[in-house]
Amino acid sequence: MRTAAIRTVIGVSMLALTAGLTACGGDKSPGSAQDQTPTVVASTDVWGSVAQAVAGDHAKVTSIITSASADPHSFEASPANAAAIADASLVVFNGGGYDHWVDDVLSSHPGVASVDAFSLLQAPPGESQPANEHVFYDLNTAKAVAAKIADKLASDDPAHAADYKANAETFDRNVDAIAQTETAIRTSHPGAAVVATEPVAHYLLVAAGLTDKTPAGFASAVEQDTDPAPVDVAAMLDLIKSRQVAAVVFNEQTVTEVTKQVQAAAQSAGIPVVSVTETLPAGKDYVAWQRDTADRLSAALQQNR
Repeated sequence: MRTAAIRTVIGVSMLALTAGLTACGGDKSPGSAQDQTPTVVASTDVWGSVAQAVAGDHAKVTSIITSASADPHSFEASPANAAAIADASLVVFNGGGYDHWVDDVLSSHPGVASVDAFSLLQAPPGESQPANEHVFYDLNTAKAVAAKIADKLASDDPAHAADYKANAETFDRNVDAIAQTETAIRTSHPGAAVVATEPVAHYLLVAAGLTDKTPAGFASAVEQDTDPAPVDVAAMLDLIKSRQVAAVVFNEQTVTEVTKQVQAAAQSAGIPVVSVTETLPAGKDYVAWQRDTADRLSAALQQNR
């Protein structure tokens, strides 16, 4: 998560720019040309990819954040983004405060159908709310989102209902194959210790049965978008330099002087660095992205065995 100040600024901006959007949409009356094809708007290309996997060629899917260099936490939506959300047949977003700007638009347009991924999270055993908001690394949540999308599109476009359902089932099978890799890591490296520059891949680490040894003060500061205290940085670096961890998970979309120190320490100590992202790498869809990340984590742990 990021600071409340950032969210407040975004929220105020979004409420102001969406105030007059209600009447700006095109004709959505039954039988109109616009009504023929469902339109899905996703907050990021991650959820856009999940939606596309279900929609196939029968619905138009648009993602607002598509850049690998963007930080969804602090994104500021434009009036055009807000209009797209307000006019969509279905909005798919992360929730949990991750893309709060979507909540701001939807609060002004309660009639817009939406899928909130965070609300579908089944927290891992022993983990209580508030849970980590990066639920796109939780494969069961992704499957639940796909199912919700299929249900909504089937309702809006009954002529292609069977296709939407079949596409969601195919997505599930592909995701289940990635889950097998996570289970294999749990079996081969039970409880292996790692640290992370940011808890982006939290649910991947949990599913793989790994132990996140990131100092609590370090993780908390990063989540609050502040620099960790020197004592927490020192503790993080000591874990790496003394080789008490098998891998370092590095969010390449949030690079600071501190995270550079962590990366350099890992390289110096010969500890594998596993890069993760919050949006899709170029040329990859959701399944390919998650498969690649799980495979690289597995290879890193094998390398340091």
